[in-house]
Amino acid sequence: MEELELQRCIGFCKDEIDGYSGFIFSTCENHVYTPESVNRAINRIYTAYNEEETFIAKKEHRDPILLPHFSAHVLRHTFCTRLCENETNLRVIMDIMGHADIQTTMNIYAEVTGVKKQESMMALSDKILV
Repeated sequence: MEELELQRCIGFCKDEIDGYSGFIFSTCENHVYTPESVNRAINRIYTAYNEEETFIAKKEHRDPILLPHFSAHVLRHTFCTRLCENETNLRVIMDIMGHADIQTTMNIYAEVTGVKKQESMMALSDKILV
């Protein structure tokens, strides 16, 4: 919300991507962040956390709980996986994710978990049981 207020004062990003504009998170020159800059920021965050956690864990004589390496692409994949768990229309998912081919959506993201299968069968049984 603070970033939104700041952008209202200094102006929103003028870049347009896939028909969208007015991005809240932007550089000081009002451009969208590149994937590389986002990945550098993520790297700085988990590296700093891991260093501090290692230091604290050593003082407390325990194993550190470290964050693994991850990137913006991992966050995208996680987002799409959660979207697939909550949205059944593959065309909607395909459009949100910007896939040109529905096979990409189906092959990569439409993974069915055991829990989701069980939920689907329970919902179906509620509808067909007399």
